[in-house]
Amino acid sequence: MSQPVIETDVPRFIRDRAERLGEEALVVLGDECLSYAEADERSSRLARGLLASGVGKGSRIGILFPNGPEWIVSWLAAARIGALTVPINTFSVARELHFVLHHADVDTLLTARRFLSHDYPARLCEAAPELRGHDEGPIRVPSLPYLRRVFASGAPAEGDPAFVRSLEDLESAAAEISEEHLHAVEACVCAADPLAIVYSSGSTAAPKGAVHSHGALLRHAANVNALRDFERGDRLYSPMPFFWVGGLVFTLLCSMEVGACVLCEERFEPGETLDLIERERATLVAGWPHFASAMAAHPSFASRDLSAIRGGNLYALLPEERRPDDPLLRANSLGMTETCGPHTLGRMEEELPAKLRGSFGRALPGITHKVVDPASGATLGPDEEGEICVRGYSLMQGLYKQEREETFDADGYYHTGDSGRFDAAGHCFFSARLGEMIKTGGANVTPAEVEAVLHAQPEVSEAYVVGLDSAERGQEVGAALVLEAGAELDAGELRRRLRADLSPYKIPRHVFCVAKAELPFLDSGKLDRRELVRILNRRVAGDPV
Repeated sequence: MSQPVIETDVPRFIRDRAERLGEEALVVLGDECLSYAEADERSSRLARGLLASGVGKGSRIGILFPNGPEWIVSWLAAARIGALTVPINTFSVARELHFVLHHADVDTLLTARRFLSHDYPARLCEAAPELRGHDEGPIRVPSLPYLRRVFASGAPAEGDPAFVRSLEDLESAAAEISEEHLHAVEACVCAADPLAIVYSSGSTAAPKGAVHSHGALLRHAANVNALRDFERGDRLYSPMPFFWVGGLVFTLLCSMEVGACVLCEERFEPGETLDLIERERATLVAGWPHFASAMAAHPSFASRDLSAIRGGNLYALLPEERRPDDPLLRANSLGMTETCGPHTLGRMEEELPAKLRGSFGRALPGITHKVVDPASGATLGPDEEGEICVRGYSLMQGLYKQEREETFDADGYYHTGDSGRFDAAGHCFFSARLGEMIKTGGANVTPAEVEAVLHAQPEVSEAYVVGLDSAERGQEVGAALVLEAGAELDAGELRRRLRADLSPYKIPRHVFCVAKAELPFLDSGKLDRRELVRILNRRVAGDPV
């Protein structure tokens, strides 16, 4: 596979990988190991079961599993028949789950029954109360008008609703569809077909769904790998979830493209994760910096045998001779859900000259950029800072349920909302988000969404949410609250309540109850969010404001 074949649709991609790689491992989760051949065989069987159940090309199929064999097999099965897959965040609370199922018009949901503390059948009933007591026939409830069937893995528990059918029953139905019929269906799938709606928080309270095609996702994995020290037989540890584009492309599809194995875990715990990396002889480690810091601080770290690791961006885990003295002299990447992940990239294992310190690589082949003045829209020249705009093969087909004219400019560029510049040689320098998005530990958080939930608390009169500085997580969610007259609010109790409506990473880590007069406002009457960030950062640091 020194010159890999770039298959541009999933049916041909997985068949090619199974033929080339056979019993080589694709993914490891605990004691379970799934080979490339097994992924092909199991997803083929499940694909035939899906066809027998009445779904096919264009059907919206939700995928709700943690990283591991079940996620991969279910996603491949849906993709093989030309369905539009909808990866769903495993941490979604009922409100968030309802939004995605409704907005994406999901008609079939493939899910785990339970994961950690999450009970998905119960959460579905919480998301759509009309489902309680629904019989095992096709689902028909007004709040989720397109949802017809739910198939769950694992043994049912007492109290599971009747409408949740067994995934094993779906696989048994495969006998109704021949391999020949499946091959005929797969032959109708092409590179241009939409493959996935990947959701990411937008600049408003409603998440946005970026639609990506088979060709874009698979080509991008190959192009990204051309700039990575990644090869057949590598064993990659990465905590990035497959339901986000970083996990889907940078971890899973990139691994499958070269013939590597992905090492998965149910949750990150520094000691247990070190056990996994050591036991499975991980060769590459990738993820967010705070994961490396937590593992390096574990009491057992010094005694670990991590000698198999040769690369990745969790620098604290690398052999000493491979660790950069200054991480900012290693190229970063700039990317987003809308561009299948990175649209700029540099070789992470190469040391940069001092003048490129903190840079984010250059445009990947087939991708072009322009930088515009945010106010006038005028195109700027080299080293002039403005809004970064991107165009090219990896750019999404569009935002689901949004007209093309709302999404792209007249020249087909997508305005990213990122502020930065490119030098004359094409090196990218990212500055900040033009908007108010918070990026914490690799996840996007929309302030408006969190503010709406805070406003719903009876003690809260006003709520303002911003991103505060964090050396480990990039940013942390902070909230400044103005309380109702005479009200009191304990931060711990508030966080406990918020768990019902917000995923854990969206819950403010820093909560400050302030007087209205303490908040900075502009002459326009709008909150000066930059000044509020400065004030709260100083409070977190214990400095006088």
